[in-house]
Amino acid sequence: MYQLGLPRMPVSGRSGDLLGRGTGTSLEFQEYREYMPGDDIRHLDWSAYARSDSLMVRLYREEISPRMDVLLDVSRSMSTSPAKMQLARQLSAMFAMMAGRTGSQPTVWLLGDEVPAASVHLETLDSLDAVPFQAVGTIDALLADHAVPLKRQAIRVVISDFLFPHEPGQLIRRLAGEASVLWLIQILTSWEADPISAGGTRLIDIESGYETDVYLNLQTIADYKQRMNGLQQEIALHCRRHHAVPVTLTADQGLSVACREELSRAEILRAS
Repeated sequence: MYQLGLPRMPVSGRSGDLLGRGTGTSLEFQEYREYMPGDDIRHLDWSAYARSDSLMVRLYREEISPRMDVLLDVSRSMSTSPAKMQLARQLSAMFAMMAGRTGSQPTVWLLGDEVPAASVHLETLDSLDAVPFQAVGTIDALLADHAVPLKRQAIRVVISDFLFPHEPGQLIRRLAGEASVLWLIQILTSWEADPISAGGTRLIDIESGYETDVYLNLQTIADYKQRMNGLQQEIALHCRRHHAVPVTLTADQGLSVACREELSRAEILRAS
């Protein structure tokens, strides 16, 4: 079993089951401090007063219930393999259910062609099974059009391959705006992550239908990997600037491996 790997600092939200660093009304003791006028006298520690002749109050850990927005890329590039679509759906549902267990009301936003973006809630997560991944719109365009009414001070989880035209700095700045936590999860097929030499090959752009003939030799693959690594490094750079966490998953490995390996290493998930 896993739980959300929430940051050490509090995540804004209404009172719930998770503990932050602030003081609140949970039952978990945090520390003592001297009594100040206006403090709740119910928290006075009379035994400490008897020992030290000083009025002390007991402080408790703050309870928090995080807001969560899951942004699911439903563009055509996410449909390049059944495993890629399945993992994207599973991750979206998993994050929503984890947030739901804390008392939150998470929203899964389907980022495609609809303006405003369509949404899925806890009660309708089963509908993710029917998401077609056939949109031609991009996350960047939807955010620029303010088509996604994101919650302020929420955990934002973005699930995409990020294989669409965009400027990473601008995209991550938009995604990070007024978010308390930002996790970027890139899903690639094994071939997208590590293509193999295949000689003469016809490539079809799944977004536009444009066809081109290329010779997939070692040099072509090396050039492709260099561009992919460059994209990932630029995403990682801007994530660091905005205190976001990026992670890349290989769809063919499945959900259990992704949770146990990459998502746990990135501390997006923690074993419960």
